[in-house]
Amino acid sequence: MVQEKIAYTTPTEKAPEPYMGTDLIPKERYTSKEFMELEWERMWTKVWNMAGRVSDIPTVGDYFTTELGPESLLIVREAEDKVRAFYNVCPHRGNQIRNPGMGHAESFQCAYHFFEFNLDGSKKFVPDEDTFTQGVPQETALVEVPCDTWGGFIFFNMNPDAEPLLEFLDPVAQHLDAYQMEKFSIVSDKTVEWDTNWKASVDAFNEVYHVQGIHPQLLEGLDDIHVQIDLYERHNRYLVPMGIVSPRYQNPEEVTDGLKGRLRNAGVDPAEFEGRSAEVRPFLQKRAREVAEEEGMDVSHLNDDQMSDDYHYYIFPNLTFNTHHRSFGFFRQRPHATDPNKMYFDIQSYARLPEGTEVPRPIHSQHKHGEISLGLVMDQDSYNLPRVQKGMNSRAYPGLLINYRERRIRHMNKVIDDYLYGPDR
Repeated sequence: MVQEKIAYTTPTEKAPEPYMGTDLIPKERYTSKEFMELEWERMWTKVWNMAGRVSDIPTVGDYFTTELGPESLLIVREAEDKVRAFYNVCPHRGNQIRNPGMGHAESFQCAYHFFEFNLDGSKKFVPDEDTFTQGVPQETALVEVPCDTWGGFIFFNMNPDAEPLLEFLDPVAQHLDAYQMEKFSIVSDKTVEWDTNWKASVDAFNEVYHVQGIHPQLLEGLDDIHVQIDLYERHNRYLVPMGIVSPRYQNPEEVTDGLKGRLRNAGVDPAEFEGRSAEVRPFLQKRAREVAEEEGMDVSHLNDDQMSDDYHYYIFPNLTFNTHHRSFGFFRQRPHATDPNKMYFDIQSYARLPEGTEVPRPIHSQHKHGEISLGLVMDQDSYNLPRVQKGMNSRAYPGLLINYRERRIRHMNKVIDDYLYGPDR
């Protein structure tokens, strides 16, 4: 069945370039426990954080937990049209209401003393309530935090006076709405504890300057030079041409193994492709559009570049979307509760499946650094980042020297400063 066409598109205009200076970024931002604690109090507890996927709680009573720094949050579908978020803690003696994971409940009963709460967080039952001589106020309840959804994702904010989610996401939400992310299915879900600061991990994916060093094989299939970078108030993006050979490559006219792999992924035998290297990208774009339309997927609102390239969006402070017309990779970097040299890296893959196709949700798996392979490209980053973190802790290293192609890193640190030291502080 052909899907209804949509009207919105992703703008491609270049954003104005703000001046952010050229100073070193002090290494203490990546190594200091004091700075980590300041980030927590003034930034993490004031921004909208992604909790999980709407599709993970389709039925009233479905819930899951999510961890961020020292906090655990409980996300529940309280009604067909209402998702709520609570601190995962009993107001009686501080026991966590639910263990990490997903589940279903008609109400939430604390396992310690059997205090029970309704799905809206209100008090339902207190055993031996008459023994509390001071009484148990009716407002003794799970502590709720602001919660909202966008693009099939659930967000929460620990600031009770938080601005609306869509205002926080502006303009990136409007850019990404063209992909209709709510129609994508999760096909892979892993978390790895990485031995690096969360910002060092964000940095690694917010610039392609390192491709020539860490991922040289990628030069055969993407242009790491002609990358458009756009910096917005909080968020940023870059648009990476793919299906094309890097100008750095020794023979940019060659139909490389990387390009041949992309042709195979498009269902084309490279031996039958008679064009030159520069003709692969437009060929792949045309082919992708034809296949999508054959499957009833409306891609008329996506431009040709979106049929081949990586529209790489960063949502402050810790979300990355590698968006493509029928798939996207999602990264989330979460801070460790106590150690600035560690973080949790959530890696999910999503696919736009033909309408009516259902796949079981993959089981979430959690791993230590180096326990599993995440694929060649991610393994290369995984190997390198602990070395970066160790180097940052050296007494010989003062801070990050940032070039123009790495300016998304400077921009992220500027936005952090806005939260830590801005006029509201």
